[in-house]
Amino acid sequence: MAIVDVKVPQLSESVAEATLLQWKKKSGEPIAADEILIEIETDKVVLEVPAPSSGVLAEIVKSDGGTVVSGEVIARIDTEGKAAAAVPAKASASGSPAAAAPTPAAPSAVVRPGAPITMPSAAKLMAETGVSLSQGTGKDGRITKADVMAAQKSGGSGPSGAAGQSSGLPAVAVSAGLPQPAISFGPEAQLEGRPEQRVPMSRLRARIAERLLQSQATNAILTTFNEVNMAPLMAMRKQYGERFEKEHGVKLGFMSFFVKAAVAALKKYPVLNASVDGNDIVYHGYFDIGIAVGSPRGLVVPILRNVDQMTFADIEKKISEFGIKARDGKISIEELTGGTFSISNGGVFGSMLSTPIINPPQSAILGIHATKDRAVVENGQIVVRPMNYLAMSYDHRIIDGREAVLGLVTMKEALEDPSRLLLEV
Repeated sequence: MAIVDVKVPQLSESVAEATLLQWKKKSGEPIAADEILIEIETDKVVLEVPAPSSGVLAEIVKSDGGTVVSGEVIARIDTEGKAAAAVPAKASASGSPAAAAPTPAAPSAVVRPGAPITMPSAAKLMAETGVSLSQGTGKDGRITKADVMAAQKSGGSGPSGAAGQSSGLPAVAVSAGLPQPAISFGPEAQLEGRPEQRVPMSRLRARIAERLLQSQATNAILTTFNEVNMAPLMAMRKQYGERFEKEHGVKLGFMSFFVKAAVAALKKYPVLNASVDGNDIVYHGYFDIGIAVGSPRGLVVPILRNVDQMTFADIEKKISEFGIKARDGKISIEELTGGTFSISNGGVFGSMLSTPIINPPQSAILGIHATKDRAVVENGQIVVRPMNYLAMSYDHRIIDGREAVLGLVTMKEALEDPSRLLLEV
């Protein structure tokens, strides 16, 4: 018997420990090299752990939900135990060790029936809707797209009732590998009494809570507001949007303009790009801007590095890439580390106005919101313009109101006359 250890991948220096999510294989089941065995959640990202070699999953050392550290052994693979995946130990006529449980301490290594196959289209729909099924109506229990659609219509329970009710509470739908319960207490749930559902925070959610409290406790946060007439920017986007997409293979969005406008302000008022380290103010000679992105696990803030050297197309491509990675839980720890300034776009959810919280150790953050037609006064006349309210929160310990207000005005002026961003004036 040749045993290979499955270990926790190397975590970053800032991540002390992580949590195992759900094993995708059971003890005794055959596995292929590089097949994903489990996902590990840190307070920043979800890491996939592939099988280092093919064989049989001989032993699961750490079960679902276990806390682990870098390099810790979480499972063992028997690289010569292929036969054990086909025949239960008690059915072996020869009594060969290969047919028995790989280790005395792991009786669970006896072969159990494997999970049914999930068709690709069904897996995609399950991830999008949060429906969880353990069995389908296809051949050999295969889960089909029709099964997922039927389960969605019936409130989350499939043919096997895998996502059914528990203690009279609505089903908790878990998307693949991302344990974020989606709970509905709407009228369609037909609830009785006063139901509650207690769900432990994920590591990411707990970390977000910790950092927000840290920001509120250590920063003297103040917020300044302004409004932007988005008509010139919308006109430019309409004029060049199609050609931009054909040339660069990505749509021309508004975020690249907001990023460029922020850089213009940070260059003009460097303290907005600074951070506090003890009694020192650290002025950064580079511009790494964090873009707040929503994910199934919560808010993450990947970093656009050296963004002053990026083109509009570079920015749009990177933001699109971050969005996909956030959705799939593929953002790396390195992509979330650092940053000198952040931008949060509540407008995508319809927010009219908000006061964003600084992302420590940064000293300022820009909040942008939904663009709406509003009545404004121009040259003594009431006219309708597409307006967007900007909000910039800043650390008043090092940033005075003058720099904050003028920095936001710089962004406003750049957005209302986007040609200035191209000319850098």
